[in-house]
Amino acid sequence: MNLRTLRYFVAIADAGSLTAAAASVSIAQPALTRQMHDLEAELGVKLFQRGARGVRLTPDGATLYESAGRMLAEAARVRLLLGGEGADQSATVVLGVTPTLTRVLLPGVFERCHRHLAGVRLVVREAFTPQLVEGLERGLVDMAVVTNPAPHRALALQPLLVEPFALIAPASRGLPASVSLAELAPVPLLMTGLHRGIVERALAPLGARLRIEAEIDSVDAIRELVLQGRWATVMPVSVFKDLPAGRVTLSQIAGTQINRILALATRMERARGPALGVVNDVVRAEAAKLAEQGMFGFQRTGTAAADDSASPPHAEGSSLVMHNDIFNDARRRS
Repeated sequence: MNLRTLRYFVAIADAGSLTAAAASVSIAQPALTRQMHDLEAELGVKLFQRGARGVRLTPDGATLYESAGRMLAEAARVRLLLGGEGADQSATVVLGVTPTLTRVLLPGVFERCHRHLAGVRLVVREAFTPQLVEGLERGLVDMAVVTNPAPHRALALQPLLVEPFALIAPASRGLPASVSLAELAPVPLLMTGLHRGIVERALAPLGARLRIEAEIDSVDAIRELVLQGRWATVMPVSVFKDLPAGRVTLSQIAGTQINRILALATRMERARGPALGVVNDVVRAEAAKLAEQGMFGFQRTGTAAADDSASPPHAEGSSLVMHNDIFNDARRRS
C-alpha cells in the first residue's frame, strides 16, 4: 500500500466508476483494476461492491477512504513544506471558473480539497473566459477552467471534456427533444455574448440565424428569466441539469453540432508546484465524475456516486474564498 495506490483508490471512490477514475488519474482501466485487486488482496478485505451502474464502497472501503484522505492530505502538506514553500501564502491556489460551471463544478472541487488537501487555501474567481485568460496572463489566476480557448503561447491547455449546447426553454412551451434550424430561428432567445459568439460561428456556414431578444452577460439572470416561463436560451446543457424533471426542455439542435471545449489553463512559465498539481488533479477528477454521471450530456443526471454515501469528516486547515465578477478593470469579451 503506497500513496499512489491510495490516490487511485480515492479516485475510484469519488467517481463511483472505474472508467471515470481511470480517466481522471491517467491510467488504463485494466491497470487500475489490477491495482485495486492487489490492494484488496494485501489488506484481506473487500473494498468495493461492483455493480452494473458502477462501484460503491463497502464498510471496510469507507474506513480506508477516511484514513486515505488523512494520509494523502498529510503527504500533500509535507510535499508543500519540503518544496520550499511557506505554509499559508505559498499553498494558496487561485482557480478561475466560468459562470456556467460555478454551480456545477465548484461544490465537488471544494469538498475534495477540503477533505484531502489540508493546508491548501483555494481561492475561486468567477469570470468569462476572456477575463480568465487575462487573469492568467497578469498572474492574478493560477489555473482556470476555460471555454473554447484559442492557442496561446504563454498558456498550457489540458482538454477536460466536450459539452453540447441545447435550446433550453420552459417545459410549458412544449418543445420537442430535437429542433431543426428552421424551428430554432423564430424562438426569442436571451444569451451571453460569449455563448452567442460560439453558436453564431457554428451556424454561419449553414446560413442559419438566431433571434436574439437581449444579450445579457449573466448566466444566473438568464437562467432565472427562462425559469419564469417566457424566454428561452441556447446554452451548454449542464447549466440547467440540476433542475427537477419537468421544469425545462433541453432540445438538441438538429443539422449541426454546437459544442464547447472545456480545458484547464495554466501559465507555461510557472513551475507546477505541489499545490497547483494536486488541485489540478482534483479538478480533473471532479469533471470526470460529473461526466460519468451524465451532467454534460442530454441524458438525465444519475444518482449520487459512492463518495456521497461514504464521505468522511472534513479535514481541517483548508479553506475557500469565492469572488464573483473578477477584474473590474478587465472588460474584454470575445
